[in-house]
Amino acid sequence: MSMTVSVRSRRRWILGILALPALAAVSAYGMGSGAVAVALPDIWQVLLGRGDEIDTSIVMNLRLPRVLLGLLVGACLAASGALLQGVMRNPLADPGIIGVSAGGGLAAVIALVLLPQFVYLLPAFAFAGALLAALIIYTLAWDRGSSPVKIVLAGIAVNALLGAVMNGIMVLHSDRVQSVIPWLSGALSGRSWQHLLFLLPYAVVGLMLTPLAARSANLLQLGDQTAQALGQRVERHRFLILGLASLLAGAAVSVAGLVGFVGLLVPHAMRLLIGEDYRYLLPFSIAGGAMLMVLGDTVARSWFDPIELPAGILMACIGAPVFLLLLKKRKLIR
Repeated sequence: MSMTVSVRSRRRWILGILALPALAAVSAYGMGSGAVAVALPDIWQVLLGRGDEIDTSIVMNLRLPRVLLGLLVGACLAASGALLQGVMRNPLADPGIIGVSAGGGLAAVIALVLLPQFVYLLPAFAFAGALLAALIIYTLAWDRGSSPVKIVLAGIAVNALLGAVMNGIMVLHSDRVQSVIPWLSGALSGRSWQHLLFLLPYAVVGLMLTPLAARSANLLQLGDQTAQALGQRVERHRFLILGLASLLAGAAVSVAGLVGFVGLLVPHAMRLLIGEDYRYLLPFSIAGGAMLMVLGDTVARSWFDPIELPAGILMACIGAPVFLLLLKKRKLIR
């Protein structure tokens, strides 16, 4: 046991030292890669305000806001997934399990298909839909108290209903579906400083509150009775953590669409490396999610030139087999 603790502690130190350089490297790769490559020294000159006009236009107007959005979206999704897995004591939980993705998706489809005159409010629609879906699911799961199982089952039912409504709208208005598909696939294409400014306050507040949930998440993993015996107000803390997870995932969905596997895959990988302690799991999941999202988006838009593949499709193609390997390693599949 002590050897395992020592190994995990050493891994935490190593990952902590490497986290910032890795984030900087992934960000530089995102700003430099694309149809027109920009060398690292040129990126540095642009950031210092001394770059030439073309490089400055490419980096500052197109790639930098997209990289920053990728960092925030990945961080929010990974933190949300880690919190949900703890509060539900379910290693398969992610933002989609409580209906956040379906709620945001339905709201976005309504804005794009039924109310195109309000398409400029798409992020606000998706954000509101995600939070409303989470509130509905928690209300349905409440019966003199909630439980992880009831929340999961309510989430599955509401997901199915919202997905059916969303598909029905697209079938009835098939002539307008083309504008919806990229968003449902999950992508950062066409995102700008405006989207970043919309996401920033929600993401910053959510990510700043996330470390405060570490102790509660650790206690909830022990089970409701044990947590109560240790002085935890289980229902209150479960509701607050679900609300925080919904805020994080709803903010991400509002600008990036339905990106899967980040909230599922990253916390699993971090658990294998550093263990279950949420004091460490949350910050490392945030860093890992940020790097994965930026890397996935950069690869999706630059490796398949002249086609720009939605990041959500690439995440699913890579994330599914990797996640199955992680499940096998953790002996969740027998």
